[in-house]
Amino acid sequence: MNRHLHRKGPHCSLFVLIFLMLSLTGAVQASTAADTALFWSISRDGEPAGYLLGTIHSEDPRVLDFSETFSEVLAANDIFAMEIVPDLPTLQRLTVMMQYQDGTKLEGRIGADRYARLMAALKGYSLPTDWAARMKVWAAMMTLSVPPPETGFFMDFSLSLRAAGIGLSVVGLETLEQQLSFLEDMPMEQQLILLDQALAEHEKVRELHDQMVGAYLAGDLQALNTQAEDQLTGLGEEARQYFMYQGIELRNRRMIKALLPYMETERVFVAVGALHLPGEAGLIQLLRSHGFELRPLPLPFSVEVPESAPAPAQQP
Repeated sequence: MNRHLHRKGPHCSLFVLIFLMLSLTGAVQASTAADTALFWSISRDGEPAGYLLGTIHSEDPRVLDFSETFSEVLAANDIFAMEIVPDLPTLQRLTVMMQYQDGTKLEGRIGADRYARLMAALKGYSLPTDWAARMKVWAAMMTLSVPPPETGFFMDFSLSLRAAGIGLSVVGLETLEQQLSFLEDMPMEQQLILLDQALAEHEKVRELHDQMVGAYLAGDLQALNTQAEDQLTGLGEEARQYFMYQGIELRNRRMIKALLPYMETERVFVAVGALHLPGEAGLIQLLRSHGFELRPLPLPFSVEVPESAPAPAQQP
């Protein structure tokens, strides 16, 4: 990751932000108990076809500390598929997309009082004032919704580097423009409601993030969903439905359409945000509907799962 770019804008934190936003959807409600695992082997007609890993877009060292056997698991594949490939051109386009390009200023969109509170809250994020002044409303809201990034070395990015380093082809299942379309098209009223929530809760954003990481390391997808539901309280059913359909269902169907051609001829390691996995429109069920068998596996980390955490249900 280009450290200069990381310091000049918040784009390297987008992967954390997207995870937190999409985990507000309640997508887990349609899952069965056996489908709450985060890591799966994929096969078809008895032959290995790859793996599916639900990720958390975090730079917490515990989600970067993979087990000794994980390299062998990863190397057994031909392709590493992720939501978007975080290469330099993509990050540069992201920087552009997060700002108004027609001379519009953020203060004019959100009002002087809200803008003053936002600028005060953003002091810990090391953003140049003139850069922040041109941010779009959704970009400001998402930036404030997570702790300030420290390294820019998130789980997804780390996995893609590992995969490329051992010779796998790294591919994206979406374009940046496709991934951000649900934010770009979000009604302004909803964007302002979410920004107000982020302003009200920014002082405890680190605590909320750490809770999510803890639930993730415990392999507890239901706990992740419960925490996300708590964040959604008060936003209303319209916002909930918007995120469920635009942020999860449509994106899942787009990703499976992009993924299937690779899986016809190659073994593919798929790594996408955890809450893209469960539910009737989740990737687990979508893969099954195309004839694949999935078997839950323990998370591939060196860190030990707390004894109180439930183990994922196993299937034959």
